[in-house]
Amino acid sequence: MKKEFYVIAYDVTNNKRRRKVSELLEEWGVRVNFSVFECEIKHKALAQLKKNIEALIDPKSDSVLYYPLCLNCRSQSERFGLTAFRSFEQKLIVV
Repeated sequence: MKKEFYVIAYDVTNNKRRRKVSELLEEWGVRVNFSVFECEIKHKALAQLKKNIEALIDPKSDSVLYYPLCLNCRSQSERFGLTAFRSFEQKLIVV
């Protein structure tokens, strides 16, 4: 099964929950902004990641957004200003 590409963004109001979500996402992808990650992930692993995140957040005050991007869309993405925190080449991601 091939990997898919997702941009995952979150808005978590509680510092402790936010840190846990951030640490979890750091295991699965690359931080490209303070609350935004890019993840190359298999479909089954994405389902597990979503379950793990749902267990951490409070759906009444927090939100997590999952944006799938096709390879063509990803190749056309543009970045301005401060460069990404890391690139996929700098971090080994095992899923």
